[in-house]
Amino acid sequence: MATLFLHELTYYLSTYTVHQMAVDLKRGETLPIHINMTFPSLPCDVLSVDAIDMSGKHEVDLDTNIWKLRLNKDGYIIGTEYLSDLVEKEHAAHGHDDHKDHHEESEHKIKLHSLDEEAENMIKKVKHALANGEGCRVYGVLDVQRVAGNFHISVHGLNIFVAQMIFENPSHVNVSHIIHNLSFGPEYPGIHNPLDDTVRILRGASGTFKYYIKIVPTEYKYISKEVLPTNQFSVTEYFSPINEFDRIWPAVYFLYDLSPITVTIKEERRSFLHFITRLCAVLGGTFALTGMLDRWMYRLIEALTKPNSRSIIR
Repeated sequence: MATLFLHELTYYLSTYTVHQMAVDLKRGETLPIHINMTFPSLPCDVLSVDAIDMSGKHEVDLDTNIWKLRLNKDGYIIGTEYLSDLVEKEHAAHGHDDHKDHHEESEHKIKLHSLDEEAENMIKKVKHALANGEGCRVYGVLDVQRVAGNFHISVHGLNIFVAQMIFENPSHVNVSHIIHNLSFGPEYPGIHNPLDDTVRILRGASGTFKYYIKIVPTEYKYISKEVLPTNQFSVTEYFSPINEFDRIWPAVYFLYDLSPITVTIKEERRSFLHFITRLCAVLGGTFALTGMLDRWMYRLIEALTKPNSRSIIR
């Protein structure tokens, strides 16, 4: 009886979730992108993050808080630096999505001048890091406008001549990566981020990874009435291999779009009347069952003792 009562009490005190959908009416808010990725085959000096607003708007006040951790060949941290080379450009003027060479504008200028001392030191440093098997971990929060867009991590921050001196050609750029975590807001109980712990390792090949993400605005309402605004998402993946004759430099793209529907998840608790009804049902069932067992046992004992009593009378 006590066990059944405790089970019903636990059931009453536990919460369940109710899902509701409505049109998303939010305007003028930012979208936080939480990034935590490892590139085991590329040093931090060659990696950059490009963020593009698909509306073509130039976001000069884009708030970024991205860090890069230098890793040795065993994956241990050997250095840290703040990523200040976030590229903010208008989509119309950007050539990455149109599959154009991202270095065309700088190529003409670089070829007119010999390598300066800074570029030479950069090339030597990166080649030394590649020889030692250095990798890089990129993590932090990227705040963008709440419109469709994309961000990508690549070697696009290098000048074409410097990149060619380091890698010779794009097919030697290994964008193997591990996505430890990628989310678009704080986590709530039961959330599932489909790209967490994703491992994509290239061996003897190179190419561009593209993740097409559909973001669903979500509100999680706790039983305490606290509201947590966040986002969940679905994703599809595409890999485009390249060969040594291609002029497109490999990258890891995340192209995202927002759903016009928002999902509200509410925590609710069963009513006290429901608890009392279930408790009465349990108590009533228990007494009914024990009564039946008592009658069956009485009849069984009576049936076993009747023959013995008749033999004694004879």
